[in-house]
Amino acid sequence: MKDATHAHHGYIDNKEDYLKRLRRIEGQSRGLQRMVEEEQYCIDILTQVSAMTKALQNVALGLLGEHLSHCVVQAAATGGRETNEKIKEANDAIARLVRS
Repeated sequence: MKDATHAHHGYIDNKEDYLKRLRRIEGQSRGLQRMVEEEQYCIDILTQVSAMTKALQNVALGLLGEHLSHCVVQAAATGGRETNEKIKEANDAIARLVRS
């Protein structure tokens, strides 16, 4: 949300796809809650946690790719300090993803 002043973010063209994926992940989360409520086998729950984690990582990687191919490329084309800021944002995002 840091860059809300720009009217067009890189993921906008795929916004519906991202929303669809996030809704699916939301459903997985509800399913996990239900599994715990129903006291299902822990390994089955962990399997679903793993699937949900993978789905979130795929969303994150997609957004990172969009940031690189749109925001960073656009900043590089215009030059100036913004290029370094966008690259730093990408590096920081990669570092967060690697830690998670």
